[in-house]
Amino acid sequence: MAAPVAAGSGSLPTWVPVSVALLTLSSLAGVGLAWQSLSRQQALEQELVKRQTAVQADAGEARALARQSQDLTRDTAAKVALLDARLAEVSLQRGQLEELIQSMSRSRDENVIGDIEASIRVALQQSTITGSAEPLIATLRQADERLLRYKQPRMEGVRRAVSRDLDRVKAVSVVDISTLTIKLDEVVRLLDELPLLSSADSLHVPDAAAPREEKTNSTRKPSASVAARAPDPADGVLAQWWWQAKRSLSEGAGLVWGEARTLLRVTRIDHPEAALLTPDQSFFLRENLKLRLLNARLALLSRQFDTAQADLRDSQEMLGRYFDARSRKVASAADLMRQVAGQARQVNVPRPDDTLAALTAAAAGR
Repeated sequence: MAAPVAAGSGSLPTWVPVSVALLTLSSLAGVGLAWQSLSRQQALEQELVKRQTAVQADAGEARALARQSQDLTRDTAAKVALLDARLAEVSLQRGQLEELIQSMSRSRDENVIGDIEASIRVALQQSTITGSAEPLIATLRQADERLLRYKQPRMEGVRRAVSRDLDRVKAVSVVDISTLTIKLDEVVRLLDELPLLSSADSLHVPDAAAPREEKTNSTRKPSASVAARAPDPADGVLAQWWWQAKRSLSEGAGLVWGEARTLLRVTRIDHPEAALLTPDQSFFLRENLKLRLLNARLALLSRQFDTAQADLRDSQEMLGRYFDARSRKVASAADLMRQVAGQARQVNVPRPDDTLAALTAAAAGR
């Protein structure tokens, strides 16, 4: 019994190899796991190193970019500050320029207003002195054209006022002095040809034609009556002789009666002194009438219509008193003087009050 036990005690149990095998396998598995873990750790470390390197590179690039951004921001801030300064300077210059433009515009408007007002007042004085509306019309027309070219909104009211005053001045009837002076010159030219009441021609010429006509008629009537009663040749020589003698007697009586009528003349004379003028007095009468007409002409040229009317009245009175009104030339001269007296009147040129008021309002800035 002792030997088996001894033999049995000298051999290992069966579980020991198994345990050893298990332990070996476990050790191998642990070594494999450890090696795998170590490999993974090394791989992770390498990956981490790579990533850290990449992150460091990225961080460097980021720092460089940040530095560039800071520099760019600094430059941008400097540029913005410079632009702000320039913008402020430009804004200041713009304000100054606008003020200068407004000042120049106001100054230009004031110059235009002053020029137009001065020219209108001068033209108004000329129209008052000369009595003609032409200076005022020309000045208002020039002011209208100037405002039309100027095209300033604040001057539109002035332009409308100028147009109204221009239409109102144009509507006034203006005395045509040149035509009136031409008519007076024509009367002066006719004075030397006008017949006087004291002239023998003027006394006898108009009525001399009537005796001639009556004499002709008287001579013609007997001839016609005698011719109507002319005898036939069969009546005899005595009847023809008697008809010839009667005809000659009738014609002679007619001639004697016509000449006798011209020896005596009865004429109505309203102004006896007109028929008693001597040739010398007639000459001075014509010259005096010429002087009055020339004075009337000068009064018209100087716009003194009252003086011209007085001279024309005196001239018409002298023409009607001393000259033969039955003459066509006298009637023509009297008609010319009546035309001049009817047209020679004072014309009140209207004042351009609307334009002056508009200019005052524009100058005040309203």
